[in-house]
Amino acid sequence: MNGKVLVAQGGGPTAVINQSMVGAVLESRKFRNIEKVYGAFHGVRGIVQEDFLDLTQETTHNLELVAGTPSSALGSTRDKPDLQYCQEIFKVLKAHEIGYFFYIGGNDSSDTVRIVSEEARKADYALRCIHIPKTIDNDLMVNDHTPGFPSAARFVAQAFMGANLDNWALPGVYIGVVMGRHAGFLTAAAALGKKFPDDGPHLIYVPERAFDIDKFLTAVKATMDRHGRCVIAVSEGIADENHVPIATKLAEEVERDAHGNIQLGGGGLAEMLVDVIKKRLGYKRVRGDTFGYVQRSFVGCVSDVDQREAREVGEKAVQFAMWGDRDGSVTIHRTGFYSVDYHLTDLLEVAGKTKVMPDEFISPCGTDVTDAFRMYLRPLLGSGMPDAYRLRQNKVAKILGR
Repeated sequence: MNGKVLVAQGGGPTAVINQSMVGAVLESRKFRNIEKVYGAFHGVRGIVQEDFLDLTQETTHNLELVAGTPSSALGSTRDKPDLQYCQEIFKVLKAHEIGYFFYIGGNDSSDTVRIVSEEARKADYALRCIHIPKTIDNDLMVNDHTPGFPSAARFVAQAFMGANLDNWALPGVYIGVVMGRHAGFLTAAAALGKKFPDDGPHLIYVPERAFDIDKFLTAVKATMDRHGRCVIAVSEGIADENHVPIATKLAEEVERDAHGNIQLGGGGLAEMLVDVIKKRLGYKRVRGDTFGYVQRSFVGCVSDVDQREAREVGEKAVQFAMWGDRDGSVTIHRTGFYSVDYHLTDLLEVAGKTKVMPDEFISPCGTDVTDAFRMYLRPLLGSGMPDAYRLRQNKVAKILGR
């Protein structure tokens, strides 16, 4: 098909989403049948508002510089299109004679691609729609893992490595709240910062397991009794056995976003858990952090594996579009240790669905990860992971006996 290409980015930014965008742009510019390559500014909202950038005019050199820069260079949006919204998207695509639509994003973005694809078929309009995967939550179905997650996981592992060192020097209770509404992959990545048997995080809480505040406090006390300190990794999405988010149970007031989702970030959960520990267990040195946005696009903490694969999913999306005869979502499949292959998967298998951590990745106690998870994640973190060391405990005999 001849025509124009439109690339857009949706949802939360990541450290490598621009690699996917640039991969799609540069690969598209190789094909003679492509007249123009556009970028929608601020995702689907930019499409509806016809706010386009002509990326055909961008230099390859500058595109490569942008590719190595975290966050969404085209801007993003949290808009969650319904059928009417997608119909407006289709009208704009048709008006601009767009023949290829590439949307980089997560669950909601894949569903948008699905609806736009269906609208094009109804109108008998020649439009190839390809979803390019992206999310730090690592919760896209079919994919072994998702671009953006490895770099965020690298950040989380290193952050907890540093928090553990601090906590070892000045013992107490430390809580780090990590992004993840329904899937605990990113929170579980904290375990990859451990080196010695008594290193933290000593306790890891993910949404896949029901959270009980009394059992939590019992585990914190047992860890303090054993080590004299306690480092805890908590997913923002932890909930009780009835799937009620703990943040809402402990909060006096509940905030919701434009989609009606409970606001889980902003420091609330960390502060509430700190307060509960102080009141119920009586510990004085208790601190909590919410990693928030910093874990998504942290400059200087990017996995080289993540960069490479994010670039390739963008390139493969264009190849599937040009040489194939169907719409779909590019998915990543692990082969061997360690390599990947890319498939074009039916949008219905990915769109609007959520993948969670499999049972074999979570320890029987529910507060740690297994070696299977460590083997799964370690190659994704890339090369040059830092390490931590300790002084050998060659104690000098006491003279005064104090």
